[in-house]
Amino acid sequence: MKLQETLARLRALADPQAVRGMARFGISLDGTLGVTVPALRKLAQELGKDHALAQRLWESGIHEARILAALVDEPEMVSGEQAERWVRDLDSWDVCDQWCANLLWATPFAYDKAVEWSEREQEFVRRAGFALMASLAWKDKGASDGRFEPFFAAIVAGARDERNFVKKAVNWALRQIGKRSPHLNRRAIATAQGIQRLDSRSARWIASDALRELTGDAVQERLRRRRV
Repeated sequence: MKLQETLARLRALADPQAVRGMARFGISLDGTLGVTVPALRKLAQELGKDHALAQRLWESGIHEARILAALVDEPEMVSGEQAERWVRDLDSWDVCDQWCANLLWATPFAYDKAVEWSEREQEFVRRAGFALMASLAWKDKGASDGRFEPFFAAIVAGARDERNFVKKAVNWALRQIGKRSPHLNRRAIATAQGIQRLDSRSARWIASDALRELTGDAVQERLRRRRV
C-alpha cells in the first residue's frame, strides 16, 4: 500500500510541461513525470528512511521514483549486489548523479565501485564511477587525502572518452577532488596539465575547464584559509 500511495503522490505532482523542458538538458524522458528535485526531497522527508520501499520504487522504472528511492534508501542496508543491479538500470545522468550523491557515497564499498565502474564501457556505468568520485570528494568530509589518490589514474584513463555524459563526469570528479585540500589541489592541477597534453578533444576540454576553476582566485583563497 505504501508503494501505491507514494506513486499516486508522485503522479499528483507530475508536470508535463516540465518534462518537455527536461529534454533540453539531455534527461531521459522514459517514465518521466516532471517532478522537481525539491518536491522529491520534501516527499522523502515525509516518508523517512525505508529500504524495502526504496527497492520497490526503483523497480517501478519511473524516473522520479528512482531518484526518490535514492533519497529514502538506507546506505547501511545497500549491498554490492544491489548497487550492481541498479547501476545497470541507469539511463539518465540526473538519476545517476542523484543516486551517487544521496545514497551510494555513504556505502562501505563506494571507493572501490568508483574505480571499478570508471573502467567499464557502458556510458552510464562509467559516468556513475566518476560521479561517485565527485560525490565522495564533496560528501566524505572526514576522508584523508590518500583515499582520493587512486582516482587520479582513473581520471586520466577516462579523459579520452568523447561521450558527453562521461567527459562531464570526469571533469566534475577532477574539480571536486581538487577543491578538498591544498595537497589535492596541487595533484589535481598537475593531473589536468598532463591531460591537457593528450591528443583528445575531450581531454583538452576537461583539462582547460578544470584548470580554470582550480587555479582561480575563489578556490585558491578558500584553500589558503584552510591552511591558517
